[in-house]
Amino acid sequence: MEHTEGAGPATVDAESGRSGTAASQAGEIGRQAGRGLRWSVLGNLVLKAGSFAMSLVLARLLVPEDFGVYAIALSASQFVIYINDAGIISATVQWRGRLEDMAPTATVVAISSSVALYGVFWIIAPYFAAMSGSESATGVIRVLTAVNLVYGMTAVRSAALLRRFEQDKLTKANMVGFLVTAPVSITLAANGAGAYSFACGQLCGAVVTGVLVVVFARVKVGFGLDRATAKKLLVFGLPLCASLGIEGVLLNADAVIVGDALGLTMLGYYLLAFNISSWLPGLVGTAVRYVALPGFSRLAEADRDSLSRGVQQAVPLLVSVVLPIAVLLGTLAPAVVVFLYGERWRPSAEVLTFLAIVMVVRMLTALAFDILAAMGATRSTMWLNLGWAVALVPALMAGARLGGIRGAAIAHATIGLLIALPLAALALHRAGVVLAPIAAAVARPLLGGALSAAVTAGLAQLTHGAPFVQLAVAGGTGLLVYVLVVVPQAVLRQLGGRVTELIPARSR
Repeated sequence: MEHTEGAGPATVDAESGRSGTAASQAGEIGRQAGRGLRWSVLGNLVLKAGSFAMSLVLARLLVPEDFGVYAIALSASQFVIYINDAGIISATVQWRGRLEDMAPTATVVAISSSVALYGVFWIIAPYFAAMSGSESATGVIRVLTAVNLVYGMTAVRSAALLRRFEQDKLTKANMVGFLVTAPVSITLAANGAGAYSFACGQLCGAVVTGVLVVVFARVKVGFGLDRATAKKLLVFGLPLCASLGIEGVLLNADAVIVGDALGLTMLGYYLLAFNISSWLPGLVGTAVRYVALPGFSRLAEADRDSLSRGVQQAVPLLVSVVLPIAVLLGTLAPAVVVFLYGERWRPSAEVLTFLAIVMVVRMLTALAFDILAAMGATRSTMWLNLGWAVALVPALMAGARLGGIRGAAIAHATIGLLIALPLAALALHRAGVVLAPIAAAVARPLLGGALSAAVTAGLAQLTHGAPFVQLAVAGGTGLLVYVLVVVPQAVLRQLGGRVTELIPARSR
């Protein structure tokens, strides 16, 4: 009896101590991730604004065929970048040990992988270009995939910045790189370089960014190969690499299929719409991914319940941010395209309507991917993407041949909703993440999205023929409806009170 009474309080104290430690760790991780996210969002906002301005200039200097050639080269480059480092960046971020012990080996593996892949794609570039419908894309492919050599050489240093939540330094490096990319691309386009203007500009910017990443990371440049460390890295990284390779197919299969089935001009229209639908994933999604893997990795180290709570908070927040943008892009696609790029790009609008749905799917599945990777469930990510790809490729082929670029976009959206999202939810559930509370949390955003879509579509009909008026009136009203439905009344009253306080007394 005495032993039992003595053990009781001790056990409670120990459990309380562990709970307090886990809560403290989760809080510190949250603060670090929040700082990293703020820098990532700021950096991506500036970069996307700059990229948007550059695209407006290039859309007037180049023709749709140039965009089509670039789309083919980009599909090759994007596929390579997903498997470029053999999963070393993710393996470095979640490494459970001293970074200095594994950095030399990780550097050798990443560089070897990127050099080997570049050699392979240099050889197959003509065949890839021909398969995609344009042999003239061969040279552009070879230039653009060279960007991945830079990424391979700086992979461990980039991962070190992410691991330490030093997204501010990574953001600064990317910004300086863009300050090189934009003038080089525009100058080349103005002088008749065509699709090469994109590729050469990106390569120059990547080199500058890579140099700055190496300087900022403060990781000793060294080379070595410890077999045990290499094995541990590859056991984690290769399944993830395979999964990322399949994800690369998912993101770029439509460019190859559309180019082969419909030609470069239609592919150019498709690429423009795809780029517009990538604005938000590029801005918010990339920023989230910068902190999601290290953040969820640290939560997974703390305890599984903390990870589940983090997921239950992250998913509704992401849906709430993404959904109104998707609604506006989907319902006002013609106005967005014509207002920004001019009448000759109008065919892109019928694609954008459906790629807005793909945008939401991409952001949610990317979050699920990072959560699974943080838990070490890299095989689950591979099966998730494989199931998606097996369904998507034949659907895109059928859609492009039956319905042109609009049919391809419809196929992409349908497979995303009916296949990709359920597979992502299943993978998270099997990994032990509790998802049930998410359903109730996303009910209001979904209702707000539906009402916003109805209001926006109705007002768009009333203001037909005036793109700016459609965007201002229909888009503004639709966004207001969404906010009124989704944002709690208490928050709206608090915001209203702050706005009132900012208004000088004389003007009231």
